[in-house]
Amino acid sequence: MTKIDQLPYVEAELNYLAPMAERPRYYAYEPEAGEPRSNLTPEPHQMHIHSLRPIADELGLDVQGFALLEQRSAVRDFWDDEEVRRVYYPEAERFLIETTGASRIFIFDHLQRRRVPGQQDRSRSGPRQPATRVHVDHTARSGPQRVRDLLGEDAEELLRGRVQVVNLWRPTLPEPLRDSPLAVCDARSVAFDDLVPSDLVYRDRVGETYSVKYNPAHQWYYVPEMRRDEALLLKCCDTKTDRARFMPHTGFTDPTTPPDAMPRESIELRSLVFHPA
Repeated sequence: MTKIDQLPYVEAELNYLAPMAERPRYYAYEPEAGEPRSNLTPEPHQMHIHSLRPIADELGLDVQGFALLEQRSAVRDFWDDEEVRRVYYPEAERFLIETTGASRIFIFDHLQRRRVPGQQDRSRSGPRQPATRVHVDHTARSGPQRVRDLLGEDAEELLRGRVQVVNLWRPTLPEPLRDSPLAVCDARSVAFDDLVPSDLVYRDRVGETYSVKYNPAHQWYYVPEMRRDEALLLKCCDTKTDRARFMPHTGFTDPTTPPDAMPRESIELRSLVFHPA
């Protein structure tokens, strides 16, 4: 494996979770007047974020928790939800089965993002913004719970085998992405104590994610000028405990981004990946 200090990098600010006494909480909708959207306080740290392009062939979901692969899509408009479900979901299902060797894939949602300067995330008047907080989408508890929530009477049988939550992330611009790229953290550099269970509050349920405490041992990577025909696979949860399980990630401001770069547009699919017992 190529040593990390041999790779080119940028230095950028990443927002970790500041120490807090209460349980972290974030509302996935506009709360009542006077209720803050979140009780989290960011703790920014300057980190080296290394190019993973020179080591793309050395990466794997079960080792680092992420992988970069080529995957061309027939989707013409990634902002058309109907086309995404009709064309992209079947493409992604075939791709994930081929890539992971899974026996079954269940894609449970997708999310498009477009960076609008100065706009807050989850605004009624605009698209979702790139995530700017180090996090993991699912936890040791909420990953299996998604299976129970979504797959009903099949859930307990499926949970007797191995279950992963894997996101498929890609930029959707016609030109290479230079604005607000995605940073991914080598799961091997993350201590379990770095992960803080946090409530993600919906109107009808409470999910759970991991916020992440700063640890100088964390090893960060990104894909410079990632293309529309490339896909990043991100492992958010794995019920098998002898390999990468939870991979922190976040968008970040790349200091080398040219001022005329197109604002980031991206899509992520979230999937349950099943292997028999």
